[in-house]
Amino acid sequence: MAELQPIETALEALLADVAPLEAEQVTLEHAPGRVLAEDVLATLDVPPFDNSAMDGYALRAVEAGKRLPVSQRIAAGSPAVPLEAGTCARIFTGGEIPPGADCVVIQERVTLEGDTVLLPDDIPKGDNIRLMGRDVRRGERLLAAGQRLEAAALGHLAGQGITQVRVRRRPRVALLSTGDEIIEPGAPLKPGQLYNSNRPMLKRLLENFGADVVCVISVPDDAEQTRALLEQAASAADVVVSTGGVSVGEEDHVKAALDALGQLDMWKLAIRPGKPLALGRLPRSDGRQARFVGLPGNPVSGFVGAWLFLRPLMGALLGCPALAALPALSATADFATSTGPRQHYMRVALAFTAQGITASAFADQNSAVLSSCIEADALAVIPPNHGVEKGDRVDCLWLAG
Repeated sequence: MAELQPIETALEALLADVAPLEAEQVTLEHAPGRVLAEDVLATLDVPPFDNSAMDGYALRAVEAGKRLPVSQRIAAGSPAVPLEAGTCARIFTGGEIPPGADCVVIQERVTLEGDTVLLPDDIPKGDNIRLMGRDVRRGERLLAAGQRLEAAALGHLAGQGITQVRVRRRPRVALLSTGDEIIEPGAPLKPGQLYNSNRPMLKRLLENFGADVVCVISVPDDAEQTRALLEQAASAADVVVSTGGVSVGEEDHVKAALDALGQLDMWKLAIRPGKPLALGRLPRSDGRQARFVGLPGNPVSGFVGAWLFLRPLMGALLGCPALAALPALSATADFATSTGPRQHYMRVALAFTAQGITASAFADQNSAVLSSCIEADALAVIPPNHGVEKGDRVDCLWLAG
């Protein structure tokens, strides 16, 4: 019997020789969620000019405490002219600081008397002014290669007037479901059949990890058809993901097909859930190889396996360091458990309080109980042959896309 392998060995085998995919250019409109293929340098200072952080009056700080006439009005988007000596300028948030002014006093601190304002005595130089280049300086790196383009990063690009960026091509993934007993929702269930819960779950997770699921295939319990459909999937994808068929039953044909067609790198892991997990490679007609990840058929095993293996694989193909590993945190266990020879990944909910982080485990941790994943915030990692009592510290992997 093959020795169970630790997760570290499996990840090493999975990611060996994986290089980022080629780059492509997309418009900013189609860039959300994509990963930058190269650094982006700033071509503009941000902000591009000194501007007011508040509605108020721009003046020279040395004239604080005086009564000054208002010589100009500066709204956001309007040009300013040099400030006349002995005057102040009415200014609004975002308005350009007029040359000669070096501070802004908020409107609530002045007293209006006709066309003049009485200024308070204590107005420090630079007060309420956002200096040119405070956020970004022209020529500096705006965003680094490998950055995933989410809301703030997209705003940063738009603030430079950028309309197109070079990003990594999305990994193409073929998603296979094996087993005659698995049918798609909408069809009537016959005795012994189950609806396919893995397909929509894994498709959503893969898309969140940056993949493009290019085809979904149902694989019957037939050795010849399994081989043919694996070949078909490999021809269309960078990564082939299957669910089920990787155990040792007489109708589990995926492992044998992988052995026959390509290369089996790893099988059977010392983890729970997800022991029967196959990792390997399939040849493609273009001479390249498609990575293969064979997840167990139980839905919780597929859910956990996706976070532990598919996420870092997508990160490597996208050149995205943020996807390489799940964020780790330490929490206080609100449960007790013990493990055998396999490392357990328990579904837990996290509570953040003034006293710290508490992890509460779902009562039924069976690999077929998908409801334990719906409200799960993290996976509590319980080492092999280890006991946990309520109040102990446990390491958790935060399920952050």
